[in-house]
Amino acid sequence: MKCPGQDSRYWKPGAIFEVECPECNAAVEFFKDDTTRTCRKCGHRFVNPKMDFGCAAYCQFADQCIGTLPDEIVAQKEDLLKDRVAIEMKRIFKTDFKQIGHSTRVARYAEEIGKGEKGNLAIILCAAYLHAIGVSKAKSNNDRTDSEYLAQTSPVIARSIFLKLGANDQLIEAVCDLITKLHRSPTEDNPNLRIVADALQIATLEKKQKEDSVDLERLEEAIVDSLQTASGHRLARKTLLKETVATN
Repeated sequence: MKCPGQDSRYWKPGAIFEVECPECNAAVEFFKDDTTRTCRKCGHRFVNPKMDFGCAAYCQFADQCIGTLPDEIVAQKEDLLKDRVAIEMKRIFKTDFKQIGHSTRVARYAEEIGKGEKGNLAIILCAAYLHAIGVSKAKSNNDRTDSEYLAQTSPVIARSIFLKLGANDQLIEAVCDLITKLHRSPTEDNPNLRIVADALQIATLEKKQKEDSVDLERLEEAIVDSLQTASGHRLARKTLLKETVATN
């Protein structure tokens, strides 16, 4: 069955229309179900400005329903997936607000570092939100929360979340692999891994700073010794040492 919104039998007047090309202002004719069109005058390809891609942003069958999605919609799918992963993380942790706050801080730091290092934000943020999701099972496993336990349990729970949300296999494998390595080999030569590892380290140092009143000299040594990215160093100095750090 075809989606009613894309089935011409249900179309109303105005389903075929013209819009101006954003590059040369020539008239370009669109059908309601066109995802993109190419301007015959200048060759510019652009997204249908009147098409509602709301369901396409999360539906796993979107590409089958309306054809190959433009890059803008692929990005929107990933953005919405990250938001839904965050919601699932909070749902699983329930009233464990301490763990929710920790995972949210790691994700926030990972996003800032990821933008500076030009990493894959979809992979980075999903891994940041779910890196410790295995903690949710700790109470039924003698409260075990060590790195090896999280390396085993977090990817399993993360995979179930992604399958529920209809994520693609490539993203699932990338995120689960990153989570495993984050707990076993965080210094491996992987740009996305280094970004999330730095975000986690900053959140950990921030927690220690609040709980133990670590002096600034020891904190600065920890930043120099443990962080792997230039953006991570800048963020740590700004967040932990309260320095005004210039960005490139």
